[in-house]
Amino acid sequence: MSPFKGQTGLKRVLNATGYSFDGLRAAFTGEAAFRQLVLLNAVLIPVAFLLNVSRVERAILIAVCLLALIVELLNSAVEAAIDRISLERHPLSKNAKDMGSAAQFVALSMIALIWAVILL
Repeated sequence: MSPFKGQTGLKRVLNATGYSFDGLRAAFTGEAAFRQLVLLNAVLIPVAFLLNVSRVERAILIAVCLLALIVELLNSAVEAAIDRISLERHPLSKNAKDMGSAAQFVALSMIALIWAVILL
């Protein structure tokens, strides 16, 4: 059991919320790709509310945008963990980073595909 898992109840929830905001802050200040996705979301999400689509379609348009943010956070976390282990080039490190990048590519492709299907 981890020594960092000592809190319970409301204190644990408050700590977890703080850690989450720390992670968002770190991603926003340290990751250009995350900032670009935030900008994309700042454009697409309001547009989703302006479109003449059903509530379900609007929810899907917004969900795929938010999914790309989640994938970028996970991709950045993988990259940070790999870099923490070692900055030396290693095939497994490359695979891990490339797979994270591929996940983000799929998420961005989903945005394009879903928006195209709903709008066209």
